[in-house]
Amino acid sequence: MSNGPETPAPGSRVSDYDYELPPGRIARYPVDQRDQSRLLVVYRDGSPFRHLSFTDLKTLVSAGDVLVVNESRVLPVRLLGRKPTGAPAEILLLRPTSSGPGWSGTTPGGEETWEALVKPGGKLKPGRIVEIAPDLSLEILDSTPEGGRIVRLLTELSAEEALHLHGHMPLPPYIDREDEELDRERYQTVYARNPGSVAAPTAGLHFTDGLLDEMALRGVEVAKVSLHVGVGTFRPVEVEDPSDHVMHTEAFQIPVRTAEAVNRCRTTGGKVWAVGTTVVRTLESSFGSDGRVRPGPGETRLFVRPPYRFRVVDHLITNFHLPRSTLLMLVAAFAGYDRIREAYEAAMEKGYRFYSYGDAMAIV
Repeated sequence: MSNGPETPAPGSRVSDYDYELPPGRIARYPVDQRDQSRLLVVYRDGSPFRHLSFTDLKTLVSAGDVLVVNESRVLPVRLLGRKPTGAPAEILLLRPTSSGPGWSGTTPGGEETWEALVKPGGKLKPGRIVEIAPDLSLEILDSTPEGGRIVRLLTELSAEEALHLHGHMPLPPYIDREDEELDRERYQTVYARNPGSVAAPTAGLHFTDGLLDEMALRGVEVAKVSLHVGVGTFRPVEVEDPSDHVMHTEAFQIPVRTAEAVNRCRTTGGKVWAVGTTVVRTLESSFGSDGRVRPGPGETRLFVRPPYRFRVVDHLITNFHLPRSTLLMLVAAFAGYDRIREAYEAAMEKGYRFYSYGDAMAIV
């Protein structure tokens, strides 16, 4: 007979992922040199933590390993303008509604429509115009079921040209400052190629071309995927039972060469390193019934949380994540819930910097 309701397993409730971050621990600016961030090495077998510099990552990888990075690129999609009344308005472009994954289908002429978030939401109803600059305005066309808007760019420029001239980098709200010129470079990985994200895949911000070259000389293969990070990455989980949370959909692309590299690595005894949670979700979502990673385009709503059996990824490079976030749950699934709590406590004790511009963790 049962003596009462069972106690939920640690890590099975969203409130298990709450933690208090000391004031001032959020990194508002990047370190001077990308690969001089700190690196907390977390061993899943319970071995003592190691406190290294990110450039020391090259000593952890081995010949025959594959390092998989996300080459999605962030565009300056935050637009600041004014309504006809002169009141300020803000538009965050999410994705074109007329093209597939990515933003490569932009055309000049101002006929492109986008899904967007707007502020103030109550005032920017369909039919309103927001002027961003003399050569760029936006027309609000419709509302979306999620509370966003469909907007049309009114410009003779291509969308990418208009954003380059007038857009701001969409820094996460917790950075709590306006974007600056340095963010155009530093809120972007050195290997970013495919435009499509509204947030950087931040685990990759620590890499330099030099560090990647050193790894290649050691016999490590660098393979690339694209997963375009959506705005849902900023949002905390509002429910207590993770199974009640609805994941947002993100588009990804796995080149044939990358699938072949990962599959070859897994059969020859090498280890697959995922640079960031976006890479984890991409690779795990593309794992086929034949035990191989499939190339090609796809979409994922995969919610990785304890307990989850990882089928592709052996090691994970990641940053420190927000409380109550799906990203923190994924990391806990990879390292073990108790182990990741210990790691975060050690990081706080040792003065690590948190979130997008903060320090890194390698779970091995």
